[in-house]
Amino acid sequence: MNRVLQCKSLVRTFASGPLRVEVLRGVDLSVEAGSRQAIVGVSGSGKSTLMHLLGGLDMPDSGTVEVCGQEMSRLSDAQRGRLRNETLGFIYQFHHLLPEFSALENVAMPLLLRRESSARASEQAKEFLSKVGLSKRMRHKPAELSGGERQRVAIARALVTKPQIILADEPTGNLDRSNVEQVQELLLQMSTELNTAFVVVTHDPAVAESMEISYQLEDGKLSLS
Repeated sequence: MNRVLQCKSLVRTFASGPLRVEVLRGVDLSVEAGSRQAIVGVSGSGKSTLMHLLGGLDMPDSGTVEVCGQEMSRLSDAQRGRLRNETLGFIYQFHHLLPEFSALENVAMPLLLRRESSARASEQAKEFLSKVGLSKRMRHKPAELSGGERQRVAIARALVTKPQIILADEPTGNLDRSNVEQVQELLLQMSTELNTAFVVVTHDPAVAESMEISYQLEDGKLSLS
């Protein structure tokens, strides 16, 4: 299979006053194209820290992260940004939509950052909003959408660049149960349809069980759960 992301022996330590807290202590993870993996763990176990390292938003103290064969630490900030834009999509617990823009404009934004034409970006944004069931809500701004709809816009925005990997940090953590089930089903559908790999941090056992592989992050180590 085609490996799209791999990390080896990741260590990340933070200073807390005179103390140094080792949050990650030698984490290994391999992600194949189209695979779906969950990472679970108690609050403060380092899940978000790990996601930031995998996405090149932070650098490890030691160890390596490779995305599509490129080692993040060997790239400049500009090269990392370009690699993220070309290969990664991010979904967060809070949607981080731009409030002054419509759903369509929010979803088109990553394509405009790639310097796609406005017409092409709009066309692709419409396609992906339709995929997530929001073809009639494209012109609405985030404040005019429900929580579940806003999260579906965020998913469309993450997928519109057709990334090889989606990193999702508690994507259902702010939703009620019916919306959790809709978002969970949508993630599985998009993974199958686009052959996109998903790495999902979640507290929700149902979301974790819907993934192909589930890991536990505990005491700075990652193990199959």
